[in-house]
Amino acid sequence: MKIAVFSDLHFGYAYNSETENDSFENAAEAFEISKDADLILIPGDLFDSRVPKTSVWANAIRVMVKPLLRSSTGAELVDTDKKMKEISKRTTNHQPVIALHGTHERRGKGEINAIEALEDAGILIHLHCNYVVFEKDGKKVAIHGMSGVPERYAYEILSKWNPQPIPNCINILMVHQSIDPFVYSPLEPPSLTLANLPKGFDIIINGHIHGHTQQKIEDTILLFGGSTLITQMEKNESESLKGVHKIIVENGIRIEFVSLSGNRKFYYEEVDASQDLKETVEARIKTILMKENKKKPLVKIKITGKDEDVFDNDLKELAKKYENEALIVFSKVTESTEMQEKIDFLRNARDQRFSTEEMGLQILKKNLDVLGFHETFDHDLIFSLLSEGEVDKSFQIVLGEQKTLK
Repeated sequence: MKIAVFSDLHFGYAYNSETENDSFENAAEAFEISKDADLILIPGDLFDSRVPKTSVWANAIRVMVKPLLRSSTGAELVDTDKKMKEISKRTTNHQPVIALHGTHERRGKGEINAIEALEDAGILIHLHCNYVVFEKDGKKVAIHGMSGVPERYAYEILSKWNPQPIPNCINILMVHQSIDPFVYSPLEPPSLTLANLPKGFDIIINGHIHGHTQQKIEDTILLFGGSTLITQMEKNESESLKGVHKIIVENGIRIEFVSLSGNRKFYYEEVDASQDLKETVEARIKTILMKENKKKPLVKIKITGKDEDVFDNDLKELAKKYENEALIVFSKVTESTEMQEKIDFLRNARDQRFSTEEMGLQILKKNLDVLGFHETFDHDLIFSLLSEGEVDKSFQIVLGEQKTLK
């Protein structure tokens, strides 16, 4: 049996910008690479926003229906603890896709998220504290999945679910969380660690973390699928290829990585402001443009040094000069200390490329912490109520005057 794994497609990222089609084009190539797979696994963040725009939905569905148009290679759904949608039971007619919802799709209680909507349409099987078992040629693979939850609750929810490997199967566990020491964001520390991950699984696949890698923990393979898209624009993304992992289950388990060939290249440079800044930066840009780039490359140049050595007009002039050849972003880390903590917080949120909703949620948490509120309520719930205009209800819950949603 062959299983394709790719993650964090972030449909709708960079909406209404020059790179707005990258998420769809990269995902389409990932599905094309996966056309020979018996199963496709996507561990979260298919969308960049909790409530995608209609045009994003349309483009995403054009990509996501590709497996429905392919004949099944023979993998048959033989067992599950999940109440399956009638349309999702017809996986023998096409290539099955199993997915989690991630942090970008998470909604408040009672609200359907984007991945559940795709399941209602028969496009995929959504897992959250469930498992499915597929069989082909006498080999069984059990896919267990816990979708993205707030980091502070991840270990508690995973422990309560307590997934157990199924006998006589290759057992794969999918999650979408930060895992210490693989920390995605310092804004929300993880409760999952390598030490407290469930035991006995053949493979644990994690989304959320955008660089792909794998390592062995005792007898378990820990696989980070990585994102198909450049979103964070950090140094590690310039050093990590985007692509698809293929898990081959034959006599044992073998994992191959196939990189995307059509994705936009990303270059990360650091320049000391004490140098001849304009000349040095322009030389770096020219060197990048001499390389083979199928699409206009993304270039991030991080300027370090003293604030007085950085002339913003020079940087703007260079970005304008090369705007037809590259998409250039400048980031400054100078020695000015005024409001540095707040600047670092906002820069981190920006560089991590949180969705607007996710950034708003993080700012809400930080402001409540500053005001001295203790965690006697769910930040995600409060943010969801605020985004829906329920200001009075949110205020009453924060002050402890209301204990329920009614």
